[in-house]
Amino acid sequence: MYILVVVDNPKYWPLNIQNVEVVQARKYITEPAFTRIGDARVFNLCRSYRYQSTGYYVSLLAAARGHKPIPDVSTIRDLQFPTIVRLASETLEEEMDRALADHKGNRFTLSIYFGRNLAKRYDRLSMELFNLFRAPLLRAEFVKEEGKWQLQGIGPIAVSEVPESHHAFIVIVASDFFRGRHRRLRPRAQAAYSMAILTNPKDEGAPSNPRALEKFIEAAEKIGIDAELIDRDAYSRLPEYDALFIRETTSVTNHTFRFARRAEAEGLVVIDDPQSILKCTNKVYLEELLTRHRIPTPKSIIVHRDNLDLLPYEIGFPLILKQPDSSYSVGVIKIDNKEQLEREAPPMLEDSELLIAQEFLPTEFDWRIGVIDGKPFYACKYYMARKHWQIVRREKQTVMEGRVQAIALRNVPDKVIDVAVKASRLIGDGLYGIDLKQIGNKLYVIEINDNPNLDAGFEDAVVKNRLYETVMKSFLRRIKAAKQLRKSR
Repeated sequence: MYILVVVDNPKYWPLNIQNVEVVQARKYITEPAFTRIGDARVFNLCRSYRYQSTGYYVSLLAAARGHKPIPDVSTIRDLQFPTIVRLASETLEEEMDRALADHKGNRFTLSIYFGRNLAKRYDRLSMELFNLFRAPLLRAEFVKEEGKWQLQGIGPIAVSEVPESHHAFIVIVASDFFRGRHRRLRPRAQAAYSMAILTNPKDEGAPSNPRALEKFIEAAEKIGIDAELIDRDAYSRLPEYDALFIRETTSVTNHTFRFARRAEAEGLVVIDDPQSILKCTNKVYLEELLTRHRIPTPKSIIVHRDNLDLLPYEIGFPLILKQPDSSYSVGVIKIDNKEQLEREAPPMLEDSELLIAQEFLPTEFDWRIGVIDGKPFYACKYYMARKHWQIVRREKQTVMEGRVQAIALRNVPDKVIDVAVKASRLIGDGLYGIDLKQIGNKLYVIEINDNPNLDAGFEDAVVKNRLYETVMKSFLRRIKAAKQLRKSR
């Protein structure tokens, strides 16, 4: 991928950064050669991004050519709207107070170079602002009023305004940014495509363990995808990649959904895509969807304040009460009697207008069928935790999980696979884990997971490396299709 730094006049460009082509803005706008470049990242460092200025057209035409401009036109417009700046100030209130707590005056200016600042104590605030206003060089102005810091304004910095003493630092952070932060342990051939794998080492319910993440990277490398682990601080870097693979617990209310939406908007191939996250993380939606399409589920009722007293008669005890966005067995309660229902349900309804109540179907294990591209590619039995009715048992700070047994697909009853695949296709063609209970000849879909566990030593115990290769081959097919579609337009 080409890296182009576009400036008003290269003669006055003071920085020497390796493997970067410095281009005059007018040339980039007018010369046909730049329209023929395929993949390129364009770092727009013009003095002004004013509407219909040269700097404005650099980013506008870069987007039209399929290049990846920084800043893009949306960011340029955001920088010019006071309302957006005020919203940013409200969003970053806690971080501003933390970073500027020791500053004595009532005004502060922060220079942000590719999301970094010379002083490490301001790095987090710099990165947060860079995530919101994705421009290479930024100057943020803060004021302190009534003991609270506020963002007063933010805008681009012309390179000519950067102190010479800062030049060496900019070269370092820009070089790191251009090549990506992930340092390779060994050199590797230039890959045709790139992928970000979003992870969080502190996520106790992370869907892939460290060894599995390594195996995904190895599988990607074999087929020409350069895969890199990123965390939530890399939000601003998403347009650098061709694909995003989310490997931390997804939720509509946390950064994973924001990452998925941004990646999709930037034209990346995304698993989990935003629509799958929206659908799978809400059990009310899933209940309505599965019922409408006649997919067998346990007897269920959508619960609200006005029908709570009907549950003993409609379902009976024991029953399972679920928060719509429950995951990893959190927000799921077994209710044994009316007194417990009256005690447990009201606090849950404080957090959500609707809950799900299901009949209790005890089984020794749950089936999990992994599906991608509408096809099954692994199967497991998840056994209940010892002396517990769920696969995960929590006691104070201790988490105990039941045994996981990988099963060859040929040994899974056809009906289990058929129902799982049918259920998954109601969501999309992404990566899903369908949980089912089997009681005699009857099957019940319990859940469709948009972010299923793919752990080394567990889900891969039978299919081995094919598990990781199947996922990466799906990404490769999708990336090629997306690029072909863009070319044809």
